[in-house]
Amino acid sequence: MVAPLYCALTIIDTTGLFAMWTKLIIVAFLAIIVYNLGAGLYYMMTDKSGSDRVVKALTRRIGLSVLLILLVILGIWLGIIQPHDLGR
Repeated sequence: MVAPLYCALTIIDTTGLFAMWTKLIIVAFLAIIVYNLGAGLYYMMTDKSGSDRVVKALTRRIGLSVLLILLVILGIWLGIIQPHDLGR
């Protein structure tokens, strides 16, 4: 009698990989947001000529913050980010 041949299917657990990349993207966004906030403060203190660098830095910060919030909402909706059920 011949033993049946079984295909060895390897299932890769990608939840850890998604969690790592998700955290890296969020931390990168937060770092860029804090950098733009600091740049706005620096430009506000040093620019005496009335340039618009402060406005541009703070506009970038607001845009990145809105984009990060939308990405987190999208991640929750797609199931990539799972919010905790603390307080239920």
